[in-house]
Amino acid sequence: MSKAFASAGDTAEKEISFSEIGEGLYAFTAEGDPNSGVIVGDESVMVIEAQATPRLARKVIEAVRSVTDKPISHLVLTHYHAVRVLGASAYGADQIVMSDTARSMVVERGQEDWESEFDRFPRLFQGHEEIPGLTWPTATFSDAMTIYLGNRRVDIAHLGRAHTAGDAVVWVPDEEVMFTGDIVEYHSACYCGDGHFSDWGETLDMIGAFEPRAIAPGRGDALVGEEMVWAAIENTRDFVESTFAPAARVAAKGGDLKEAMAEVRKVCDPKFSDFAIYEHCLPFNVARAYDEARGLDHPRIWTAARDKEMWEALQE
Repeated sequence: MSKAFASAGDTAEKEISFSEIGEGLYAFTAEGDPNSGVIVGDESVMVIEAQATPRLARKVIEAVRSVTDKPISHLVLTHYHAVRVLGASAYGADQIVMSDTARSMVVERGQEDWESEFDRFPRLFQGHEEIPGLTWPTATFSDAMTIYLGNRRVDIAHLGRAHTAGDAVVWVPDEEVMFTGDIVEYHSACYCGDGHFSDWGETLDMIGAFEPRAIAPGRGDALVGEEMVWAAIENTRDFVESTFAPAARVAAKGGDLKEAMAEVRKVCDPKFSDFAIYEHCLPFNVARAYDEARGLDHPRIWTAARDKEMWEALQE
């Protein structure tokens, strides 16, 4: 019997945690669902990642209101994926920030990604009727930008390609805390279907060079303390390398995608099969790894039809 498509069989609600990871800095997490981050400044609040729908965004806003009544002035989106951005309208933020590259990906594939992820994550898209349309930034940057929330400095930077070509990280220097988006995960599979395997490790090195005291990852629990931070960075590196290397070996020998899937499973299943969304991500990850190994630098666009065609082709 074929496995349920992507996360279509994941219907259980997740328990939300709202953890302080530095003074006025919070990680909104939900057992492997997409995380959000919160930065409370002197005058206003910045939220990182909008969630998939306004309904889910209101859960983040409720958490924010449990610690401050300051207005939400800025929303930072670390990349373009629908589960991260389509709840943006709920915040009423003055500024919505993305990298230039992330915005270009909304232009190129934003609608297709929305339709694709809608089928992959039906639970996350409950209340989708409220989504007014694609989310567009009001401000973009090429390499880096700085925003002041009163006296509190927040640096936003594109350190390199990883989860997508346009990933951004958010650094709060006064507390040495970073919000990494999906470049770093904790006990959750990395989604690599739009990723850049060959660049990911160098981008992780760039994150490590900041020596963060805490990280809010894209999925999974908040990482507080040097030991947890480095363990998550290295585990993410291991996941990415363990996915790419077997697929690349198959591609080099002229093998097909199904052979690549089998070889990746041999390496990854023993280490990562208990990670959140592992089975969901695996076929997409292998497909992208196989493409990159054969020289396709720019990830192909996933569509709802392509998703299901690939999924069925790779089932045992």
